[in-house]
Amino acid sequence: MPVAIDKTSEPLYPRYLPHYDPLEKVEPVGAFQHDDPGHRADPAFPHLLEGATKVFELSPHCGTELQGVQLSKLSDEGLDELALLTAQRGCVVFRDQEYTNIGFDEQKRIASHFGPLHKHGWMPHPQDGPVEFVIVFDSKDDLRIRKSWAGKSPIQFHVDQSPEAQPPGLTFFCMLESPPGAGGDTIISNMNRAFERLSPSFRKRLEGLKATHTTANPIMREIRDNGDSAVLRRSITKSVHPVVTVHPVTGQKALFVNSSYTQSIVGWDEEESDYLLKFLFDHINRGHDFCCRVRYEPGTVVVWDQRITQHSQTLDYSAGDRRHAFRLTPLANVPIPSKVEEDDGECQQDEARVMLNLC
Repeated sequence: MPVAIDKTSEPLYPRYLPHYDPLEKVEPVGAFQHDDPGHRADPAFPHLLEGATKVFELSPHCGTELQGVQLSKLSDEGLDELALLTAQRGCVVFRDQEYTNIGFDEQKRIASHFGPLHKHGWMPHPQDGPVEFVIVFDSKDDLRIRKSWAGKSPIQFHVDQSPEAQPPGLTFFCMLESPPGAGGDTIISNMNRAFERLSPSFRKRLEGLKATHTTANPIMREIRDNGDSAVLRRSITKSVHPVVTVHPVTGQKALFVNSSYTQSIVGWDEEESDYLLKFLFDHINRGHDFCCRVRYEPGTVVVWDQRITQHSQTLDYSAGDRRHAFRLTPLANVPIPSKVEEDDGECQQDEARVMLNLC
């Protein structure tokens, strides 16, 4: 029998409530030299897994859950190993984390191990907290998130802030309060596997292409939905990135286009660009076999590597149920383009298989 939920209760983390200031401005991080912690990691993960009571995969191609490990107690070596494991598995899930209660400064310190923290252009931060915190808050008192998704599917796989010149690497998402029962999950998808699922000749055609990423459309939606209350801390951000990138630690190739921010293929006519991007977006959206789905409870922290994954909310819980979380987003390297490799015979083998199927 369903349990009645009191939707009138006060939020458990009032210091982390969203603050919207239409007059606030922030400065972007700017260029920096990124030293990826994954390069320093021991591939046996002795410091990360020292206290683990259970380790299991969420799906074959994406996601690992570590039980018995406290993020707030990891050494620098353990954090380096977390960077490597997240690069290999896409995302790592932690439960019952003390991280939710250690305060702004310590939360920032741990996340900053992986790079300088992004400052968002329109999402709220805590009123008395650092601007690097992105507050995700959905409740009967604040329907701003639901308003922004009205009239369209909330399933939109994306990379947070891919228009940055140096987009995010690892990202920390910390759940403070989650909806009762099922719902409010995050779907995380492996873009290395998405790339590998394409035919060899098509993969080679994508390598060498570049695409324009811009925050123009999300900013226009913020203005459309909130009018004079719209938050516009930064001007439109735009960058050109490779369509296929290489992870600096693992060397994995990954698709690096997403429906939230990727606008066009550089050098292609508009119709050509739209056609290719729509195919790639649909390919990613249909790829449930290279996704994992993360269920939340209070105290869950999910760490994912945005250079090798995309993610989507689900927004499938009842309107008015409280979902309260924060995100810290370290920036990383300038995206590395994959090299256009010489044909190794894989294309011919693929064509031979097609011909054999026609016979």
